[in-house]
Amino acid sequence: MTWWEIALIAVAGLWAGTINTVVGSGTLVTFPVLVALGFPPVTATTSNAIGLITGTITGAYGYREELRGHGRRLVRYGIASLFGAIGGTVLLLSLPADAFETIVPVLVAAAVLLVAVQPLLTKRLRDRDTGSTGHPWLLYPLIFLVGVYGGYFTAAQGIMLVGVMGLLLDDPLQRLNAFKNALAAVVNLVAGAIYAVVAPIDWTVVLILAISSTVGGLLGARIGRKLSPVVLRVVIVVIGVVAIVDLLLTS
Repeated sequence: MTWWEIALIAVAGLWAGTINTVVGSGTLVTFPVLVALGFPPVTATTSNAIGLITGTITGAYGYREELRGHGRRLVRYGIASLFGAIGGTVLLLSLPADAFETIVPVLVAAAVLLVAVQPLLTKRLRDRDTGSTGHPWLLYPLIFLVGVYGGYFTAAQGIMLVGVMGLLLDDPLQRLNAFKNALAAVVNLVAGAIYAVVAPIDWTVVLILAISSTVGGLLGARIGRKLSPVVLRVVIVVIGVVAIVDLLLTS
């Protein structure tokens, strides 16, 4: 691996760690870079998942204040993400590489739409349901399904999480973002642990991404926590649209 390839992967990891913490979809930066450098798609996916683990952990740590007092909820959500991640890794290792090419852009588009219209939907649900914002029991299977997707590909799982949580939970957007970071860390950690044992890995790529995404995760937390809910929502929608375009062009 040449020095410029190392530098390119490091920059991609820094950006991915930052954008994953603020919004999500950092994999849409690192995955194409790795494939363009000649890594097989499965190796790029698995190495990327392991390499970004530290970035998701530091991002979640950066949002610890928003999670204070919500540990029990986080554990319940985390269990759903854990089992979803296991299912996603099984799919990656057993299904054809292009199995999700058609459905993934649709899923991301639905999540972006939910984020965009969440304030209006939440208000209507509250008015109709006398104070309750939807049916939280539905959140667990949805988090599980996002975990399956995250274990399979990881790209834009954060946008999906914010979308479904924003519809069903009456929490500030910054707290939802904090939940998103923690659950994404669970998915990446579980998927990465499985990949490390049973899948092809390029450990040089993992090391470069681990270091650069760690810095990016800390930087992303500093940026994301300062954004107003409106600005954060706009950023999520814009990045989500870019992610959809990228997925359509590369599918």
